[in-house]
Amino acid sequence: MVDLGLFLSANTVKSVTVTFRIPYHTQWGQSLVVCGSVPLLGSWNVKRGLLLTPLHQGNELIWRGSIEVPSGFECEYIYHVVDDEKNTLRWEMGNKRKLMLPDTVQDGEEVELHDLWQTGSDALPFRSAFKDVIFRNSSSLRLERPLGELQHKLGVDDSVLLHFKICCPNLEKGASVYVIGSPQKLGQWKVDGALKLSYAGDSIWQADCVMEKNDFPIKYPFEVFRRCLYGKYDKAGKFSIEIGSNRELSLDILSNKARYMFLSDGIMREMPWRGAGMAIPMFSVRSEDDLGVGEFLDLKLLVDWAVASGFHLVQLLPINDTSVHGMWWDSYPYSSLSVFALHPLYLRVQSISDSIPEGIQKEISEAKERLNLKDVDYEATMATKLSIAKKIFSKEKDQILQSSSFKKFFSDNELEKLISEEAPHYTIICFHYYIQYHLHLQLSEVAEYAREKGVVLKGDLPIGVDRNSVDTWVYPTLFRMNTSTGAPPDYFDKNGQNWGFPTYNWEEMSKDNYAWWRARLTQMAKYFTAYRIDHILGFFRIWELPEHAVTGLVGKFRPSIPLSQEELEKEGIWDFDRLSRPYILQEYLEEQFGSSWTVVASLFLNEYQKGHYEFKGDCNTEKKIASKLKDCQEKSLLLGNEAELRLKLFDLLRNIVLIRDPEDARKFYPRFNLEDTTSFRDLDDHSKNVLRRLYYDYYFHRQENLWRQNALKTLPVLLNSSDMLACGEDLGLVPSCVHPFRIRTCGSPLPLMLFPPLPTPTFTETQNQKPSIPRPSCPPPVALSGSHRQPSRRCPCATNSPPPPKLIRKVCAPSCHDCSTLRAWWEEDEERRRRYFKTIVGSNRVPPSQCVPEIAYFIIRQHVESPSMWAIFPLQDLLALKEEYAKRPAKEETINDPTNPKHYWRYRSHVTVESLLKDADLKKTIRDLVRGSGRSYPHDDEEPTEALHQTSQVARSNGVGQRELVAAR
Repeated sequence: MVDLGLFLSANTVKSVTVTFRIPYHTQWGQSLVVCGSVPLLGSWNVKRGLLLTPLHQGNELIWRGSIEVPSGFECEYIYHVVDDEKNTLRWEMGNKRKLMLPDTVQDGEEVELHDLWQTGSDALPFRSAFKDVIFRNSSSLRLERPLGELQHKLGVDDSVLLHFKICCPNLEKGASVYVIGSPQKLGQWKVDGALKLSYAGDSIWQADCVMEKNDFPIKYPFEVFRRCLYGKYDKAGKFSIEIGSNRELSLDILSNKARYMFLSDGIMREMPWRGAGMAIPMFSVRSEDDLGVGEFLDLKLLVDWAVASGFHLVQLLPINDTSVHGMWWDSYPYSSLSVFALHPLYLRVQSISDSIPEGIQKEISEAKERLNLKDVDYEATMATKLSIAKKIFSKEKDQILQSSSFKKFFSDNELEKLISEEAPHYTIICFHYYIQYHLHLQLSEVAEYAREKGVVLKGDLPIGVDRNSVDTWVYPTLFRMNTSTGAPPDYFDKNGQNWGFPTYNWEEMSKDNYAWWRARLTQMAKYFTAYRIDHILGFFRIWELPEHAVTGLVGKFRPSIPLSQEELEKEGIWDFDRLSRPYILQEYLEEQFGSSWTVVASLFLNEYQKGHYEFKGDCNTEKKIASKLKDCQEKSLLLGNEAELRLKLFDLLRNIVLIRDPEDARKFYPRFNLEDTTSFRDLDDHSKNVLRRLYYDYYFHRQENLWRQNALKTLPVLLNSSDMLACGEDLGLVPSCVHPFRIRTCGSPLPLMLFPPLPTPTFTETQNQKPSIPRPSCPPPVALSGSHRQPSRRCPCATNSPPPPKLIRKVCAPSCHDCSTLRAWWEEDEERRRRYFKTIVGSNRVPPSQCVPEIAYFIIRQHVESPSMWAIFPLQDLLALKEEYAKRPAKEETINDPTNPKHYWRYRSHVTVESLLKDADLKKTIRDLVRGSGRSYPHDDEEPTEALHQTSQVARSNGVGQRELVAAR
């Protein structure tokens, strides 16, 4: 017989036992899995990952699991929460964990990893907005000891090696990280004996020490040891400890054989970071050098002003090319011609060449004077810039096209079918590449400048693309071209919204792991370190309308679970033609059109049954009705106003209860607000009760899991496509599944600008009808960044709404581009103004009719002192702080009118950036507000450097340790 023992001892590889340990409370039926980069951990396949076992330790639920690995083993891993079939329910946020076993760990030893679940807040410091901009000083730290390297070795005695690891991304120059605790090796709560950690890169600090097992339990907090404000060592300097209760580590001496304990303690617990910023559309910036519109290079001046005012962020609207129609309609910034191309409108033509002929220079000077208007003249500005750029291009074309930098840009962005030199339009195409090349250079210059100044550039990611865009032409299968994107009706807009974009074919997009989205975000990350996700609800579900719709009423959610014909039949619903066809009776026609009903009926309807009508084939959609009405009006066949007739005919067409699925006739969707239709009111009581129940189930219960799973497929790909900080705008009818999703992703990468859902469907507020002032227990009205055509000012305490739940905000702002400015909001409603003055200001006096600087200061101070991560202020609201800047009629400062689908986006600031930079009083007023609120701010080179507000915390620990620590200070 073979001696297996001898065989194994001679040939087996030395192995180490690695035990994963993490405290995490789950619900019934949930488990934890470790998924990693090696086969032992599933090779990133969760179903093949290591399933952990739970055990109770005091009040904590601890999950544990072990694997055998060779000495010197390395891998990456993360934790997942799964159901009984190992389907992922959620996973931890933040960077992938790195396990690097030191060679000093001997064969047969056990290493226990003490981990903490990483939340969205743990991921925030590693987003480029913080890592590369706000906390950029950490990138200059010198690497002291590689990750995982141990300084000590264990002997044969009964001892344990503790390896401490903490993430501290926000560290001032000259500061060091220490660990202090009750054992002698950790200083016995005395600062002088604390254990100093070494920098291991990526904001990670580590140290290790050897302790005897009788030293347990150990209590320790981490802290930052600051030397002085200038980074010099000062023995009398501050020593501050992280907030929260003491960290505890206990060791079961009887059962735990681990002699190496790696303690990954997450991020140092400090007060939540808070900053401020300003917002303005690119086209609205005014400078002394621009040609009729804001230009990318103007942003360098705006960044300087932001720094001087204490702002860490500058937010823009979308900057992609929107030149679809070749007219002022293209001023709408959310309907892009290409999601990859920048808008030629923002090019500074005088900077694209160092040798512009004198004649062209004169033309530029004349254009500058001619286009220096109160508002943007979109068509004239575009035509002028392109004309001048073509003249410069024609003179230096050969030189530019042969340059190495242009060739690289050209090859990185080529379209193979169009860039052949033999192509008939090659020169025209090269001109457009030339324009994009210089736009890229100018915006890249601004992006780097902002990073160096500590200012985050925040872009905007539109939810849709234009139906006639390059994207729909190149990638037609990625879009559902027979549909349109919009939003369902809300409290104020009974017809909903139709934005006109085709919806996305998510099934097709998933086949290449959403490559179009990943490329789009990668392109955006070249210039921005943060971005706003427009209408983030669209990644859970989108309101889909047929392409022939004009309004947004008769739509359905995609994806959603329809009502099947079998399901309806079981409930006693069977007359599907009656429910899904427009229900038009003669009495309704007489009521709607009066004596002219017969004329309307003869033109648009057929009587298919006595007293029952249906639309003719040439007018059985909203677009057909609009077209035929126009034709009839031209032929003088109509009596009455065309717009009124159109609305009445639309109402007839939409008088249905169920929407039949155009792709499957046996599937149906309840029409939004079906109870408002006469079709519903004429049903029997049984049918009403059934359809009412199915309606509420469809809109508020049936889809929750589906929409959650849809977001889990799409949003992580979006968020992980770049390291930009993402902020989601979620105004509209917010499904319940959004709230737990945003809690799990709290902070970065998804700090959402929203209120939690109310017990009843939420609603947004229109431009002309605002909700009442909130009760004293609620903050003042906060306008959250709305979508392009979606009214956005909202407060959960509005009239007729239930009492608000606990407010959860990540971004607050007094107004945004989709609603009235602060001044207009104050001045347009006297009754609301009085309520605000009494309820919020606490005064019974008559408030001023104008938004004087004192009022603006009060409201802005409320926002800047709020607990939100960001307080972002439109430039118009900041200008209201100074009387001389508030002389322009307030209504003229509104950027968008969401009630008008053909709104002309042309607002320009009446103050140049150069003037703002010279205004020391305004800069000081804003800077004092920001600094007085405790928010972080970038340091102005003109002033002495001060310590960041957020990094000095009161030292704290428990019991005797607290007194001794205070005494030691």
